[in-house]
Amino acid sequence: MDFKKLADLLYPNLTYTAKYYEELYPKRDLPLGAEVTRFAPSPTGYLHMGGFYQALVDSRIASNTGGVFYFRLEDTDKKREIQGAGDIALNILKEYGLLPMEGLMPDGNQVGQYGPYVQSERLDIYKAFAYELVAKGRAFPCFCDKSEGKEDIEERREKMLKEQDTILEHDPCRDLTYEQIEANIKAKKPWALRLRSLNNEDDKIIVNDAVLGDREIPANTKDLVLIKSNGIPPYAFAHAVDDHLMRTTLVVRGGEWFPSVAGHIEIFEALGFDRVRYAHTGLISKLDGDNKRKLSKRKDPEADMRYFIQNGYPAEAVIDYILNLANSNYEMWRKENPAASYTEFKFNIEKLNLSDPIFDIVKLEDISKNIISRLTTEEVFGMLSKWASEYDKEFYDIIVKRPDYIKGMLAIDRGGEKPRKDIAKMNEVYDYFKYMFDSDFECVFDEKFTKDDINIALTKYIEYYNPEDTKDEWFPRLKEACVSAGFCADMKEYKKNPSAYLGSVADYSTIIRIAVTGKRNTPDLCPIMKLLGYDKVIARLKRNIK
Repeated sequence: MDFKKLADLLYPNLTYTAKYYEELYPKRDLPLGAEVTRFAPSPTGYLHMGGFYQALVDSRIASNTGGVFYFRLEDTDKKREIQGAGDIALNILKEYGLLPMEGLMPDGNQVGQYGPYVQSERLDIYKAFAYELVAKGRAFPCFCDKSEGKEDIEERREKMLKEQDTILEHDPCRDLTYEQIEANIKAKKPWALRLRSLNNEDDKIIVNDAVLGDREIPANTKDLVLIKSNGIPPYAFAHAVDDHLMRTTLVVRGGEWFPSVAGHIEIFEALGFDRVRYAHTGLISKLDGDNKRKLSKRKDPEADMRYFIQNGYPAEAVIDYILNLANSNYEMWRKENPAASYTEFKFNIEKLNLSDPIFDIVKLEDISKNIISRLTTEEVFGMLSKWASEYDKEFYDIIVKRPDYIKGMLAIDRGGEKPRKDIAKMNEVYDYFKYMFDSDFECVFDEKFTKDDINIALTKYIEYYNPEDTKDEWFPRLKEACVSAGFCADMKEYKKNPSAYLGSVADYSTIIRIAVTGKRNTPDLCPIMKLLGYDKVIARLKRNIK
């Protein structure tokens, strides 16, 4: 068959040739060893943590090697496309400081010389390379009816087994003559373009994976779809053309894609492109009882990256945690460099986690508490204000009206060698400090104290309490009230003869704390009482005297 003639029949009105695009997008002028990586989500839903994991890896590799990290929107699956999903992904990257160096940006503009960076805007480019494949005899039109049922497919496979003693999954349309194809085209029959696979059943290829190493796998034997009947390419063909022309050097993607790598490699080779290097990562998983399963869009709210923004986790905590999952030596580096930016860590793709990392919300929250504990009052106030303005309007109104009060609250036990580590995310702040805004809470005292014990403890404290006391003066005065109420101010003395006292100074402090805050465990009570003010403190103490 005259394949050039067939190519002209299928693609009669090309705007530009493949050669034109090769010249339009030259090789990048980058230092030796620089990696060009891309984050290329499909806008079919929210940004999954697994996608963010790959974007973070892409970003760190490009940054550490002096390369380029770009964003490409793979919007060719129009049936599954969700309006605005691409914007969600870009805005999340922006929120976490992972904006790409080039590509589609959150404002809708495209930055860089290798665009367009939206696949639906690249259809003429795909046609030019489809033409080349047809002209080389490596692609053919398929007119098979998409409504063909499963039974028909099975009959074809059985016939193939009888005739060839193998199943190469070749499409019957690969053997049509030029005249048959021309007749179908003139009859306006819909057609898809398929790859003419040249591999045999026993053929093997070596895949050099940046994570998995060298793997020998069966070569592709399928006549893969390159262009669907609607003129839009599926991922296999589109990403091959795009990654070549955008001069991508490394494609980081989930391990679920590894079974399809043989087909992708044959497409690269059929097009005459150098193979792109793949890095297939583990899939973020979760323990469900004793079972390990993939983090689920349906079951797990934390699979959606918006979950962490909506709940107010610091961006640095999320990034730190995911880098823990990704690189085996990150946790040790962080211990040695607790105050350093994660960008100072030398990310190593060779240390990328080979197994499916397990997501642990408790570990994330421990990291988050550590990070928040190291922030200044102004930093936490800024983070809280930003979060509340978007996700808790009622609390935000309080913050705006009483900024100094909120800062005073956040400053309690902040700084020093042993700062408190109670808050993991911003949506916990109001509930944690609710007693600072609302006195309508239940006070539950230790059952070992009678009503009379509590009454005398609180009555004496009212007599002794001085709101002008400094932090150094506050506790000695509390001890004086403690002794006056019949409690013991010396813990060693109390342990020698507990029956001689109503309780210890620790018990006395707890009674006061519960009466003022409703809680047994709070930050330093002295600054809490100063912030509340004398009138509120006395009112809360008196309320519990029965």
